[in-house]
Amino acid sequence: MSEQDTIGAAPVLNAHNKEEYAPAHTAEHILNATMVKMFGCPRSRNAHVERKKSKCDYLLAEAPTEAQVAEIERRVNEVIARNLDVTIEYLPLAEAASVVDLSKLPENVSDTLRIVRVGDYDTCACIGNHVSNTSEVGTFKIISHDYEDGRWRLRWKVTCGE
Repeated sequence: MSEQDTIGAAPVLNAHNKEEYAPAHTAEHILNATMVKMFGCPRSRNAHVERKKSKCDYLLAEAPTEAQVAEIERRVNEVIARNLDVTIEYLPLAEAASVVDLSKLPENVSDTLRIVRVGDYDTCACIGNHVSNTSEVGTFKIISHDYEDGRWRLRWKVTCGE
């Protein structure tokens, strides 16, 4: 069901305690999908997404090479350039389980999940702010990265005509 067609009253969702910068938060979705596709790893283990600079941690057996890091940046920007629509739908929890990974959801998750799709590239349960089309994201730039004890930390930003 769509956001506009919620069958009666609006769905009851878990409370959300932050106001993300929509272009960066949408870029995080694309980054996560890129990491899953390239490395077969789970989505980011820990993320801190902000307007000026963001970071994501990934659990990897080894650090990506500099060529792989450059390829991550290239692929994320390639997806952004596809001008994909970012859509939202609401699904019952049981139905959502066949569409998205539910492992990172809180114990007290609501019976209805908000599913965010970035075109045909990424689908996940998310309650955050997003742009309506990837053309609004800008350019994705990797600032730095480091690897320690199976955790690869990536620092990045998006620039929107700045």
